[in-house]
Amino acid sequence: MMKEVFWTNSRRLLSILVLWMLIASHPATAAEIKIDVVSVAFVGDVMLDGLPGNMIRGGKDPFDAIADILSDSDIRIANLECVIATTGRRIDKPFNFRAHPRTIELLKRHFDAVSLANNHTGDFGVEAFEQMLYLLDQQGLAYFGGGYNLHHAHTPLLIDRNGIRIAFLGYNEFLPRSFEADFDRPGHAWSEDEQVILDIRNARSIHGADLVIPYMHWGFENEPVANSRQRQLARLMIDAGADAVVGSHPHVVQDVEHYKGKPVIYSLGNFVFDGFLEKKNNTGWLLKLQFDRQGMRHWRTMQVKIDRNGIPHPVQNNKH
Repeated sequence: MMKEVFWTNSRRLLSILVLWMLIASHPATAAEIKIDVVSVAFVGDVMLDGLPGNMIRGGKDPFDAIADILSDSDIRIANLECVIATTGRRIDKPFNFRAHPRTIELLKRHFDAVSLANNHTGDFGVEAFEQMLYLLDQQGLAYFGGGYNLHHAHTPLLIDRNGIRIAFLGYNEFLPRSFEADFDRPGHAWSEDEQVILDIRNARSIHGADLVIPYMHWGFENEPVANSRQRQLARLMIDAGADAVVGSHPHVVQDVEHYKGKPVIYSLGNFVFDGFLEKKNNTGWLLKLQFDRQGMRHWRTMQVKIDRNGIPHPVQNNKH
C-alpha cells in the first residue's frame, strides 16, 4: 500500500513538473492569456446637416453600411463636424453646419463618444454650443474637446474597457479662435502647446489613465501630406506621454508615420460629409487600434468611399 501511494504521488509530481516546464518554455503563451486588450475605432469628419441630415429626417441611417465594422470595436470615436442645436445665430463664415437633435440618437447607436474640437461646432454661436452640450448630456452621448468652460473643455474623457482606462483629449487648431472655451464661457479646447502637454501628463498623474490619445483638428485643407506644424506637435504629444495621435480636418487622408514606436495618423479624411466632388475628398479611413495596458499592439486603416449623398461605404477587399 505504501509503495502504491509513493508511485501515485510521484506520478502527480512528475505531471506537475512537466506542465511547469511547458509553461516556462512558452512564456509568450502564458503572458497572452493574462493580457487585457481593448480595441478603439476612430472615424474622421461627421457632418449631419445637408443631405445626411435630410436622410436622417426621412428615417434612414447614414451609418448603416458601416455599422457592423464599427460594432466590432470596444470603443468608437467620431469627430462631430457640426453643432447639434435648434437655436443660435449663424456666425459670419463661408460654411455653417447645424444638425437637428434627432441625430444624437443615431450617433449614440454607433459611437461611444464624439470630439467637439473643430471649426464648426461654434457655427451658430455660444448659445447653440451650450444647447448641444445639454442635449448630449441629457441623452448620454459622451464627448471631449469641448465643454461648459475652459477647465471642462480640457478635461479628458475617461473610458474604461477590459480593465484598461483610456483618456481621450481633443484640440482644434483651425480658426476662428472665437469658438474657444474660456473660464466662464462654453466652447472647444484650443491647441496651445504647453496646455496640451500638461493635459496629457495630467491624464495619467491625476486621472489615472493607462493610455492617452489626443484627437486633433489640424492641417491644411486638401493637402495629402502633413505640414511641419502637425509633425512638430505630434512629437511633443508623444514625448509628453500620448500613446497614439489621430487627426482630421483636411478633408482628405494624409500620410502616417511612427515616432518612438507610436503611430501618428495625421488625417482620417471625411466620413459622413456631402458637397465634395473630387475623389480624394470622398475617400476616408476608418482607423482601428488595439492596445494593452503597456500601449499599442497593432493598428490598421480601412478605406471607405463616400457617395454623392455624403454616406460612407466600405471598400471591398479592403487591405489598408
